[in-house]
Amino acid sequence: MTVRERTEEIEEMILAPYASFSKKTKGREMPEEPCTLRTEYQRDRDRIIHCKAFRRLKHKTQVFLSPEGDHYRTRLTHTLEVAQIARTIARALRLNEDLTEAVSLGHDLGHTPFGHAGERALNAIFPGGFRHYEQSKRVVEKLEKGGKGLNLTYEVRDGILCHTKGREAETPEGRIVRIADRIAYLNHDIDDAERAGVLRERDIPRRITDVLGTSKSERIDTLVHSVVENSVEGRIAMDAAVKEAFDDLAAFMDEHVYCNPYAKSEEKKVPALIEALYEYLNKPGALPEDMLPIAERDGMERAVCDFIAGMTDHYAVQLFEKIYVPKSWKL
Repeated sequence: MTVRERTEEIEEMILAPYASFSKKTKGREMPEEPCTLRTEYQRDRDRIIHCKAFRRLKHKTQVFLSPEGDHYRTRLTHTLEVAQIARTIARALRLNEDLTEAVSLGHDLGHTPFGHAGERALNAIFPGGFRHYEQSKRVVEKLEKGGKGLNLTYEVRDGILCHTKGREAETPEGRIVRIADRIAYLNHDIDDAERAGVLRERDIPRRITDVLGTSKSERIDTLVHSVVENSVEGRIAMDAAVKEAFDDLAAFMDEHVYCNPYAKSEEKKVPALIEALYEYLNKPGALPEDMLPIAERDGMERAVCDFIAGMTDHYAVQLFEKIYVPKSWKL
């Protein structure tokens, strides 16, 4: 018996009957020989961690554009917080932690530079629109490894696609990631907003803090406990009172942080920058050579959209300056 087979046997013994068992995966688009050490979902997790799109997350905005300070979240630290919360829930519910972790780590691979401001800008100009969760799936299927993709299992790709809007994931592990994502960003965005001077903890209404708690750790603890205690047979749910307070918190954050004119003052510059890059890169000879196979396969505008979506904040600004900002003449 291989190490992988032993792990699969352990899954059968300890996981809930409605969990996603590694050996029962719907598989990959391109069949592969099983690994002797790792289950299929463990392999997917490793492929995501080692891919280029994952490394770029460390230089992509979460909420605040180019903040001055070492402790603001980036898209990468957000991803790690989602994975931690999701794994805690999955373990408590006896679901597959490896699948949960793989979906968590891959869920934002397709996010644009400049956070949701970049997403809105691309959505406005790319034919057919742009949604980061669809792009995340595209990254793992068609863009990584020189256009070959990572060849992930069906369950991981489904969880990535369904992590935020539209239909729910087919697996309970994917549905956990959807709620863990929301738990993570609402709470760490409060922390970042407080650091930025946009919000104070005591500004959060009592009707919310009386239910969820008065600190980030208390709120996360309350929310995670509520999910664990109210989820039944793969249906991921919260207590009604906790969910109402959680939704109130989301509405409060929309008003006081996500739409705050001070916190979002730099975002008004994003559409013009994205549009300028999009227009320039659609010209003959402007797209990098490694993107040309994608242009030939899926069209020039699709390749330009992929290229811009994959940029870090710094690279997008640097490229814009290189193209449009005159350089000083040196004698």
